[in-house]
Amino acid sequence: MKVLKFGSIGCLGCLVMKPRWAEIEKENPWLAAEFIDVDENPDLVEKWEIKEIPEFIFLDKNEVEIERMAGEIKKEILVAKILELRNR
Repeated sequence: MKVLKFGSIGCLGCLVMKPRWAEIEKENPWLAAEFIDVDENPDLVEKWEIKEIPEFIFLDKNEVEIERMAGEIKKEILVAKILELRNR
């Protein structure tokens, strides 16, 4: 599983989520995650139809979208979702 994390340097919600994701990624080294700056990657914003930030897209092992979440999300909720989708 992989997570695409869409955000921007000036986004307050993104700043809140950055340390949460850092903890999650440190605690789950198997998790592939990639931050995509919306200001620098308008083509990916269009491709993934990003409407708000922060937005997180969960991809299966074939890089097909299986779930999407947006906004400031509690760490516990993210971890539960990651573990639920881990083997997909």
